Amino acid sequence: MKSAKILITLCLVLVAELSIAQFKVVGYIWSRKNMVQDLKKIDLDKITHLNIAFINPTPEGDFKDVPGLDTVVQIAHQKNIKVLMSCGGGSSHAYYAKLLTEKYRKDLVKNFIKVVDKYDLDGVDIDLEGDDIDVNYEPFVVGLRKPLTKRKKLLTSAVAWWTRGRITDVALAQFDFINIMAYDKTGPWKPEVPGQHAPTSYAEDHLNYWHKERGLKKEALNVGLPFYGYGFGELPSKDRAFRQISWNDVVTKYADRMDYDEIVLPDNGGTLYYNGKKTIKEKTELAAKQGGGVMIWQLLYDSFNEHSLLNLINNTYKNQTTTGK
Repeated sequence: MKSAKILITLCLVLVAELSIAQFKVVGYIWSRKNMVQDLKKIDLDKITHLNIAFINPTPEGDFKDVPGLDTVVQIAHQKNIKVLMSCGGGSSHAYYAKLLTEKYRKDLVKNFIKVVDKYDLDGVDIDLEGDDIDVNYEPFVVGLRKPLTKRKKLLTSAVAWWTRGRITDVALAQFDFINIMAYDKTGPWKPEVPGQHAPTSYAEDHLNYWHKERGLKKEALNVGLPFYGYGFGELPSKDRAFRQISWNDVVTKYADRMDYDEIVLPDNGGTLYYNGKKTIKEKTELAAKQGGGVMIWQLLYDSFNEHSLLNLINNTYKNQTTTGK
Protein backbone atom coordinates (compact mmCIF):
# COMPACT_ATOMS: atom_id res chain seq x y z
CA MET A 1 0.00 0.00 0.00
CA LYS A 2 2.80 2.35 0.95
CA SER A 3 4.68 1.59 -2.27
CA ALA A 4 1.51 2.29 -4.27
CA LYS A 5 1.19 5.72 -2.66
CA ILE A 6 4.80 6.47 -3.45
CA LEU A 7 4.25 5.41 -7.05
CA ILE A 8 1.17 7.64 -7.36
CA THR A 9 3.08 10.57 -5.88
CA LEU A 10 5.94 10.05 -8.33
CA CYS A 11 3.49 9.90 -11.22
CA LEU A 12 1.87 13.15 -10.14
CA VAL A 13 5.26 14.83 -9.89
CA LEU A 14 6.21 13.60 -13.35
CA VAL A 15 2.92 14.86 -14.82
CA ALA A 16 3.46 18.27 -13.20
CA GLU A 17 7.03 18.47 -14.51
CA LEU A 18 5.87 17.48 -17.98
CA SER A 19 3.20 20.18 -17.94
CA ILE A 20 5.76 22.77 -16.87
CA ALA A 21 8.11 21.67 -19.63
CA GLN A 22 5.34 22.00 -22.21
CA PHE A 23 4.50 25.57 -21.17
CA LYS A 24 6.29 27.81 -23.66
CA VAL A 25 8.00 31.05 -22.71
CA VAL A 26 8.96 32.74 -25.96
CA GLY A 27 11.09 35.85 -25.69
CA TYR A 28 12.20 38.29 -28.36
CA ILE A 29 15.49 40.19 -28.41
CA TRP A 30 16.85 42.58 -30.99
CA SER A 31 19.32 41.43 -33.61
CA ARG A 32 22.22 43.81 -33.10
CA LYS A 33 26.00 43.91 -32.69
CA ASN A 34 25.98 43.52 -28.90
CA MET A 35 23.45 40.68 -28.99
CA VAL A 36 25.77 38.32 -27.10
CA GLN A 37 26.13 40.84 -24.27
CA ASP A 38 22.35 41.32 -24.27
CA LEU A 39 21.88 37.59 -23.82
CA LYS A 40 24.06 37.56 -20.72
CA LYS A 41 21.54 39.80 -18.94
CA ILE A 42 18.73 37.29 -19.34
CA ASP A 43 18.03 34.33 -17.05
CA LEU A 44 17.95 31.73 -19.80
CA ASP A 45 16.66 29.05 -17.43
CA LYS A 46 13.31 30.84 -17.56
CA ILE A 47 12.64 30.80 -21.32
CA THR A 48 12.04 27.97 -23.78
CA HIS A 49 12.29 29.81 -27.11
CA LEU A 50 14.34 32.81 -28.22
CA ASN A 51 13.22 34.79 -31.26
CA ILE A 52 15.78 37.06 -32.91
CA ALA A 53 14.09 40.22 -34.17
CA PHE A 54 14.38 40.93 -36.93
CA ILE A 55 16.33 39.11 -39.60
CA ASN A 56 15.01 40.32 -42.93
CA PRO A 57 16.21 39.86 -46.48
CA THR A 58 17.55 42.69 -48.58
CA PRO A 59 15.16 44.11 -51.21
CA GLU A 60 16.88 41.68 -53.60
CA GLY A 61 15.98 38.69 -51.40
CA ASP A 62 19.41 37.88 -49.99
CA PHE A 63 20.46 37.82 -46.34
CA LYS A 64 23.47 39.53 -44.84
CA ASP A 65 25.58 37.92 -42.13
CA VAL A 66 24.25 38.36 -38.58
CA PRO A 67 27.19 39.16 -36.25
CA GLY A 68 27.11 37.18 -33.02
CA LEU A 69 24.19 34.96 -33.98
CA ASP A 70 26.29 31.78 -34.04
CA THR A 71 27.43 32.49 -30.47
CA VAL A 72 23.88 33.30 -29.33
CA VAL A 73 22.64 30.01 -30.76
CA GLN A 74 25.46 28.08 -29.10
CA ILE A 75 24.75 29.64 -25.69
CA ALA A 76 20.99 29.09 -26.01
CA HIS A 77 21.35 25.49 -27.14
CA GLN A 78 23.43 24.74 -24.05
CA LYS A 79 20.29 25.65 -22.10
CA ASN A 80 18.03 23.60 -24.42
CA ILE A 81 16.45 26.80 -25.74
CA LYS A 82 15.21 26.82 -29.31
CA VAL A 83 16.32 29.84 -31.36
CA LEU A 84 14.25 31.15 -34.26
CA MET A 85 14.89 33.89 -36.78
CA SER A 86 11.97 36.30 -36.79
CA CYS A 87 11.28 38.15 -40.02
CA GLY A 88 9.17 41.22 -40.65
CA GLY A 89 8.35 43.44 -37.68
CA GLY A 90 5.81 46.14 -36.96
CA SER A 91 6.98 48.55 -39.64
CA SER A 92 6.12 47.99 -43.29
CA HIS A 93 8.63 46.32 -45.59
CA ALA A 94 7.50 47.15 -49.10
CA TYR A 95 9.96 44.75 -50.72
CA TYR A 96 8.04 41.74 -49.36
CA ALA A 97 5.25 42.54 -51.81
CA LYS A 98 7.69 41.66 -54.59
CA LEU A 99 9.68 38.89 -52.89
CA LEU A 100 6.62 36.84 -51.96
CA THR A 101 5.32 36.70 -55.53
CA GLU A 102 5.61 33.50 -57.53
CA LYS A 103 8.57 34.86 -59.49
CA TYR A 104 10.79 35.34 -56.44
CA ARG A 105 9.21 33.13 -53.78
CA LYS A 106 11.16 29.89 -54.30
CA ASP A 107 14.49 31.67 -54.17
CA LEU A 108 13.41 33.58 -51.07
CA VAL A 109 12.42 30.36 -49.29
CA LYS A 110 15.78 28.82 -50.22
CA ASN A 111 17.55 31.85 -48.79
CA PHE A 112 15.61 31.57 -45.53
CA ILE A 113 16.60 27.93 -45.26
CA LYS A 114 20.24 28.82 -45.93
CA VAL A 115 20.17 31.11 -42.87
CA VAL A 116 18.55 28.38 -40.76
CA ASP A 117 21.22 25.89 -41.85
CA LYS A 118 24.13 28.31 -41.52
CA TYR A 119 23.40 29.26 -37.91
CA ASP A 120 21.83 25.95 -36.81
CA LEU A 121 18.57 27.75 -36.01
CA ASP A 122 15.51 25.89 -34.79
CA GLY A 123 13.04 27.52 -37.10
CA VAL A 124 11.48 30.64 -38.57
CA ASP A 125 9.03 33.03 -36.94
CA ILE A 126 6.87 35.02 -39.36
CA ASP A 127 6.04 38.48 -38.03
CA LEU A 128 4.72 40.03 -41.21
CA GLU A 129 2.11 42.64 -40.36
CA GLY A 130 -0.26 45.07 -42.04
CA ASP A 131 0.07 45.30 -45.82
CA ASP A 132 2.95 42.82 -45.73
CA ILE A 133 0.23 40.16 -45.37
CA ASP A 134 -1.23 39.85 -48.85
CA VAL A 135 -2.40 37.10 -51.19
CA ASN A 136 1.14 35.76 -51.38
CA TYR A 137 1.46 35.21 -47.63
CA GLU A 138 -0.20 31.79 -47.79
CA PRO A 139 1.97 30.28 -50.55
CA PHE A 140 5.05 31.72 -48.83
CA VAL A 141 4.43 29.97 -45.51
CA VAL A 142 3.32 26.80 -47.32
CA GLY A 143 6.62 26.94 -49.21
CA LEU A 144 8.60 27.31 -45.98
CA ARG A 145 6.78 24.47 -44.21
CA LYS A 146 8.14 21.60 -46.30
CA PRO A 147 11.91 22.26 -46.00
CA LEU A 148 11.51 23.17 -42.31
CA THR A 149 9.58 19.96 -41.61
CA LYS A 150 12.25 17.97 -43.45
CA ARG A 151 14.80 19.45 -41.04
CA LYS A 152 12.50 18.99 -38.02
CA LYS A 153 12.41 22.75 -37.53
CA LEU A 154 9.63 25.03 -36.29
CA LEU A 155 7.48 27.48 -38.22
CA THR A 156 5.66 29.99 -36.01
CA SER A 157 3.96 33.34 -36.41
CA ALA A 158 3.28 36.51 -34.46
CA VAL A 159 -0.31 37.53 -35.16
CA ALA A 160 -2.09 40.83 -34.57
CA TRP A 161 -5.76 41.51 -33.96
CA TRP A 162 -6.18 44.02 -36.77
CA THR A 163 -4.88 41.65 -39.45
CA ARG A 164 -6.36 38.40 -38.14
CA GLY A 165 -8.71 38.12 -41.11
CA ARG A 166 -5.86 38.30 -43.61
CA ILE A 167 -4.35 35.00 -42.47
CA THR A 168 -6.10 32.15 -44.25
CA ASP A 169 -6.91 28.82 -42.65
CA VAL A 170 -4.40 27.14 -44.96
CA ALA A 171 -1.66 29.52 -43.85
CA LEU A 172 -2.64 29.12 -40.21
CA ALA A 173 -2.37 25.34 -40.47
CA GLN A 174 1.33 25.61 -41.35
CA PHE A 175 2.36 27.00 -37.95
CA ASP A 176 3.46 24.87 -35.01
CA PHE A 177 2.15 27.63 -32.74
CA ILE A 178 1.34 31.31 -32.87
CA ASN A 179 2.35 34.20 -30.63
CA ILE A 180 -0.70 36.40 -30.22
CA MET A 181 0.17 40.06 -29.94
CA ALA A 182 -2.39 40.93 -27.30
CA TYR A 183 -1.06 44.45 -26.91
CA ASP A 184 -0.93 47.77 -28.82
CA LYS A 185 -4.72 48.06 -28.70
CA THR A 186 -3.96 51.77 -28.57
CA GLY A 187 -0.82 53.87 -28.38
CA PRO A 188 0.77 57.24 -29.21
CA TRP A 189 -0.43 56.82 -32.80
CA LYS A 190 -3.96 57.13 -31.38
CA PRO A 191 -3.66 60.15 -29.07
CA GLU A 192 -7.43 60.51 -29.17
CA VAL A 193 -7.80 57.06 -27.55
CA PRO A 194 -5.70 57.22 -24.37
CA GLY A 195 -5.72 54.23 -22.06
CA GLN A 196 -4.43 50.74 -21.39
CA HIS A 197 -2.96 49.18 -24.52
CA ALA A 198 -2.89 45.62 -23.20
CA PRO A 199 -5.78 44.85 -20.82
CA THR A 200 -6.42 41.24 -19.80
CA SER A 201 -9.73 41.38 -21.66
CA TYR A 202 -7.80 41.93 -24.89
CA ALA A 203 -5.79 38.75 -24.27
CA GLU A 204 -9.06 36.90 -23.64
CA ASP A 205 -10.46 38.20 -26.94
CA HIS A 206 -7.41 36.86 -28.77
CA LEU A 207 -7.59 33.45 -27.12
CA ASN A 208 -11.28 33.09 -27.85
CA TYR A 209 -10.86 34.13 -31.46
CA TRP A 210 -7.94 31.87 -32.39
CA HIS A 211 -9.28 28.89 -30.44
CA LYS A 212 -13.05 29.06 -30.86
CA GLU A 213 -13.40 30.84 -34.21
CA ARG A 214 -10.27 29.66 -36.01
CA GLY A 215 -10.03 26.21 -34.45
CA LEU A 216 -6.47 26.21 -33.14
CA LYS A 217 -5.65 23.99 -30.19
CA LYS A 218 -5.04 25.78 -26.91
CA GLU A 219 -1.51 24.38 -26.83
CA ALA A 220 -0.74 26.35 -30.01
CA LEU A 221 -1.61 29.74 -28.47
CA ASN A 222 0.96 31.85 -26.65
CA VAL A 223 -0.35 34.98 -24.93
CA GLY A 224 1.73 38.04 -25.77
CA LEU A 225 2.93 39.96 -22.71
CA PRO A 226 4.30 43.50 -23.09
CA PHE A 227 7.31 44.48 -20.99
CA TYR A 228 6.59 48.08 -21.98
CA GLY A 229 3.85 50.68 -21.95
CA TYR A 230 2.84 54.00 -23.50
CA GLY A 231 2.37 57.56 -22.35
CA PHE A 232 -0.54 59.84 -23.27
CA GLY A 233 -1.13 63.52 -22.74
CA GLU A 234 1.17 66.51 -22.49
CA LEU A 235 4.15 64.71 -21.04
CA PRO A 236 6.78 67.04 -19.57
CA SER A 237 9.94 67.43 -21.64
CA LYS A 238 12.01 65.31 -19.24
CA ASP A 239 9.55 62.46 -19.73
CA ARG A 240 9.27 62.58 -23.53
CA ALA A 241 10.96 59.18 -23.63
CA PHE A 242 7.93 57.80 -21.86
CA ARG A 243 5.87 57.88 -25.01
CA GLN A 244 7.12 54.34 -24.59
CA ILE A 245 8.14 53.17 -21.13
CA SER A 246 9.93 49.92 -20.29
CA TRP A 247 9.26 47.80 -17.23
CA ASN A 248 12.75 48.71 -16.04
CA ASP A 249 11.72 52.39 -16.21
CA VAL A 250 8.72 51.64 -14.00
CA VAL A 251 10.85 49.78 -11.46
CA THR A 252 13.63 52.37 -11.29
CA LYS A 253 11.54 55.56 -11.41
CA TYR A 254 8.10 54.59 -10.07
CA ALA A 255 8.74 51.68 -7.70
CA ASP A 256 5.53 52.36 -5.76
CA ARG A 257 3.47 51.67 -8.92
CA MET A 258 4.78 48.19 -9.78
CA ASP A 259 1.52 46.50 -8.75
CA TYR A 260 -0.57 48.91 -10.82
CA ASP A 261 -1.11 49.48 -14.52
CA GLU A 262 -0.89 53.25 -14.78
CA ILE A 263 0.97 56.27 -13.50
CA VAL A 264 -0.60 59.71 -13.46
CA LEU A 265 2.17 62.27 -13.70
CA PRO A 266 1.84 65.43 -11.58
CA ASP A 267 0.83 68.86 -12.88
CA ASN A 268 -1.29 67.46 -15.72
CA GLY A 269 1.83 65.79 -17.07
CA GLY A 270 0.04 62.92 -18.76
CA THR A 271 -0.55 59.27 -17.91
CA LEU A 272 1.62 56.19 -18.44
CA TYR A 273 -0.07 52.85 -19.09
CA TYR A 274 1.66 49.47 -18.84
CA ASN A 275 1.15 45.99 -17.33
CA GLY A 276 2.14 45.82 -13.67
CA LYS A 277 2.94 42.73 -11.63
CA LYS A 278 -0.66 41.83 -10.84
CA THR A 279 -1.70 41.95 -14.49
CA ILE A 280 1.31 39.97 -15.73
CA LYS A 281 0.56 37.32 -13.10
CA GLU A 282 -3.12 37.28 -14.10
CA LYS A 283 -2.27 36.88 -17.78
CA THR A 284 0.23 34.12 -17.10
CA GLU A 285 -2.45 32.24 -15.16
CA LEU A 286 -4.81 32.81 -18.09
CA ALA A 287 -2.21 31.42 -20.50
CA ALA A 288 -1.69 28.35 -18.31
CA LYS A 289 -5.43 27.63 -18.34
CA GLN A 290 -6.43 28.61 -21.86
CA GLY A 291 -3.21 28.60 -23.86
CA GLY A 292 0.10 26.89 -24.36
CA GLY A 293 2.44 29.54 -23.05
CA VAL A 294 3.41 33.19 -23.20
CA MET A 295 5.35 35.39 -25.56
CA ILE A 296 7.34 38.41 -24.40
CA TRP A 297 8.06 41.61 -26.27
CA GLN A 298 10.73 42.09 -25.38
CA LEU A 299 13.16 40.56 -22.91
CA LEU A 300 15.56 43.49 -22.66
CA TYR A 301 12.84 45.74 -21.24
CA ASP A 302 12.87 43.69 -18.03
CA SER A 303 14.36 44.98 -14.77
CA PHE A 304 16.80 42.05 -14.22
CA ASN A 305 16.42 42.21 -10.44
CA GLU A 306 14.04 40.95 -7.77
CA HIS A 307 11.21 42.70 -9.58
CA SER A 308 11.85 40.92 -12.88
CA LEU A 309 8.68 40.12 -14.80
CA LEU A 310 10.36 37.09 -16.34
CA ASN A 311 10.94 35.73 -12.86
CA LEU A 312 7.31 36.46 -11.96
CA ILE A 313 6.10 34.59 -15.05
CA ASN A 314 8.30 31.61 -14.21
CA ASN A 315 7.06 31.37 -10.62
CA THR A 316 3.44 31.89 -11.65
CA TYR A 317 3.14 29.17 -14.28
CA LYS A 318 5.07 26.68 -12.18
CA ASN A 319 2.75 27.28 -9.25
CA GLN A 320 -0.28 27.21 -11.56
CA THR A 321 0.74 23.84 -13.00
CA THR A 322 1.75 22.11 -9.79
CA THR A 323 -1.26 23.27 -7.76
CA GLY A 324 -3.82 23.01 -10.58
CA LYS A 325 -5.42 26.30 -9.52
